[in-house]
Amino acid sequence: MSGPTIGITEHARRTPGKPALVLGERVVTFGELDERTNRLAHALEARGIGAGDRVAIMLPNSIEFFEVWAAASKLGAPVVLVNWHLKRDELTYILEDSGAKLLVAHADLLEFAEPAAKATGCALLIVGRGDAYEGAIGASAAEPAVDLLTLQSPIFYTSGTTGRPKGVVHGQMDPERASQATLGQVALWGWTGDDVYVLTGPAYHAGPGGWAMAALAVGATTVILPAFDAREWFRLVDTHRVTCTFAVPSHFIRMLEVPVEERTAFDLSSLRLIVHAGAPCPVPVKRRIIEALAPCEIAELYGMSEGGATRISMAEWLARPGSVGLPWPGVDVRILDELGDDVPTGTAGLIYVMPPGGARFHYHDDDEKTSGAWRDDAFTVGDVGYLDADGYLFLTDRAADMVIRGGVNIYPREIEEVLYTHPAVVDCAVFGVPDERLGEQLMAVVETREPVTADDLAAYCRERLADFKVPARVELVDELPRQPNGKVLKRVLREQHWSDRSI
Repeated sequence: MSGPTIGITEHARRTPGKPALVLGERVVTFGELDERTNRLAHALEARGIGAGDRVAIMLPNSIEFFEVWAAASKLGAPVVLVNWHLKRDELTYILEDSGAKLLVAHADLLEFAEPAAKATGCALLIVGRGDAYEGAIGASAAEPAVDLLTLQSPIFYTSGTTGRPKGVVHGQMDPERASQATLGQVALWGWTGDDVYVLTGPAYHAGPGGWAMAALAVGATTVILPAFDAREWFRLVDTHRVTCTFAVPSHFIRMLEVPVEERTAFDLSSLRLIVHAGAPCPVPVKRRIIEALAPCEIAELYGMSEGGATRISMAEWLARPGSVGLPWPGVDVRILDELGDDVPTGTAGLIYVMPPGGARFHYHDDDEKTSGAWRDDAFTVGDVGYLDADGYLFLTDRAADMVIRGGVNIYPREIEEVLYTHPAVVDCAVFGVPDERLGEQLMAVVETREPVTADDLAAYCRERLADFKVPARVELVDELPRQPNGKVLKRVLREQHWSDRSI
């Protein structure tokens, strides 16, 4: 039995009038998307872009973001997806490190994009200023440069906890293998051309952007949310009969902040699947979002830019709260100690992921980091966890986040899980700060929704945790610092408090 039809070009032939991308009142059909990206591909080619050349995209969530991605793919040019919040020096580093030949950036980012492109000798195409971009699209014939099957695999720059971000480069695939890889993702989540996907997070991130790629490949409509707002998200689901999305736990927290009477005023019955990842989801938050969005399936995956690892259905999670599930088809997960030996069931250690078929990635121009990530045919990003007797994976924390207090290892996530159960807590971050006597001590920074004192929260933890796990200091804030994808920036919090040599 043949699989589903994939590829923008093929859907343009079969269903040219079907919406491919929707942003506000603007709708781009598959026929229009194919024609516009054919023209843009020719324009890029005229600027010297060919197979293997890298095109950096620094655009907010927009129709142009996906047009550039598709046009570059039609030339066999990998795209480098750039966080558009970066400043000049950060952007310069990525352009230089990736060897990008062209940067496509929004006019609002010109003060950073122009000097970065000039410093690296990278060509620049600006979107949103005059007719430069639209002029490029309209300048050439509509004949396709390449018959596009799937979008070219992008280069992601990971947001590491220390140092400069690392460019993750996956091995290039021929069209047949790329097609099969896309079909595998389609089968994994049951995608069909009847789905309507809402882009909930930033498109430059692997999850939200990758799901939009799958939607376009299978002929589903993608509704673009420029920036996350819970009420607007509910409205888009209602208006466009959205069926699926990819989210992170901070989205759930914001959704749950909307009063029940407002939330239930929207018709969310079209939702069939939400997959979340990107950060561990607190058990209390996940229970609440399952209740709030029932009967929608709330599934979870554990993965990273380097590769996917596990997934778990809602029913499995309710039977094993806190688990991130079993390995994807063809993937193997192992838990190893520092010497590379397997640890007993139920014992925490470094998580190693063995991709299917011997697939490998490397960090761009960094042999040392690449070598450090791989052990034989499996890689690690430094996450710590354990497997239960049935092979289900549980995340403990990141090795880099572990706090050593007086020689005792403490995983902050355990304390965070307790804080999340307090009715006044919206979000929190627990991390280590220097302590002259103990080496490290615990600190909690907590975002609250109603009046509560630091002493109240410390006492709440003390009732539920051993004394050595109770934060020595609790700080209340109006809002935690976050990455654009919603992850709390613990690195920033550590830096802010690092000068406090003792609690």
